[in-house]
Amino acid sequence: MPGRAADGGEVPFRPATEGIRAGVEGSPGGGGLERPGARGQRQDIVWRNVVLMSLLHLAAVYSLVLIPKAKPLTLLWAYFCFLLTALGVTAGAHRLWSHRSYKAKLPLRIFLAAANSMAFQNDIFEWSRDHRVHHKYSETDADPHNARRGFFFSHIGWLFVRKHRDVIEKGRKLDFTDLLADPVVRFQRKYYKITVVLMCFVVPTLVPWCIWGESLWNSYFLASILRYTISLNVTWLVNSAAHMYGNRPYDKHISPRQNPLVTLGAIGEGFHNYHHTFPFDYSASEFGLNFNPTTWFIDIMCWLGLATDRKRATKPMIEARKARTGDGSA
Repeated sequence: MPGRAADGGEVPFRPATEGIRAGVEGSPGGGGLERPGARGQRQDIVWRNVVLMSLLHLAAVYSLVLIPKAKPLTLLWAYFCFLLTALGVTAGAHRLWSHRSYKAKLPLRIFLAAANSMAFQNDIFEWSRDHRVHHKYSETDADPHNARRGFFFSHIGWLFVRKHRDVIEKGRKLDFTDLLADPVVRFQRKYYKITVVLMCFVVPTLVPWCIWGESLWNSYFLASILRYTISLNVTWLVNSAAHMYGNRPYDKHISPRQNPLVTLGAIGEGFHNYHHTFPFDYSASEFGLNFNPTTWFIDIMCWLGLATDRKRATKPMIEARKARTGDGSA
């Protein structure tokens, strides 16, 4: 899902949940892990990620017991933050910056960059870089979260080991200059640590406490920790479940599937067989607005004059592809 990070160098800031995404090659010595299909490469376990992600999920489980104790406005606020978080990934890092499926004016790009910092899934440049590599080399060792290595690996396990050498080497061959040509992407990358602290943790925690008197404890665990953990797993389900479970009406020769449950959770990103067949389509789905809140958002932004040039696969193109390579399902 090549820059300095992909080349195996040190990055200015690498969040714990995405540490392995930064593309550091396995260091010599230490505990290694050899996996089928990895051509015998020993992939060192990133124990920091294992520990921190385990603690995060334990904290999220604890957060569940706080739900009955929280004020209804706090729960609504947590869900609203989840939607902002999701849009920062789906409408921002994914459909705008990774695929260039539409154009966004400066105010919208600033909003999406802020929402992307709330998502805390690495900065726009690194997220988009890895996603382009994923599409170019899907289901190979050069795919950062290769689904052929199993559900656990494609869901979260890829964050627990250092990247396969093919991810780094083949990633260097792709052109990412358009990403750094955007001043919003450069700004977010430069100040990523500050924006993550503010958007992912400080703002979600302080709003319920300051405005309607929720306790800081409830605010922090529900609007920050639980919301963040759920948003991570929803995103990861696109990499795992949507590559394994569902039908393939557009291309039966590729792994990505149409997964309705992922579509609901990831606000429109579960039409994955369609998306990998027509990655340029801004709606990421044949069905337009149906079950696709991200498409609703982009269309509203176009109506407001903040987005333009939405790209779309034509109906004849879609039908011809279904007839040629689809599995015959609806």
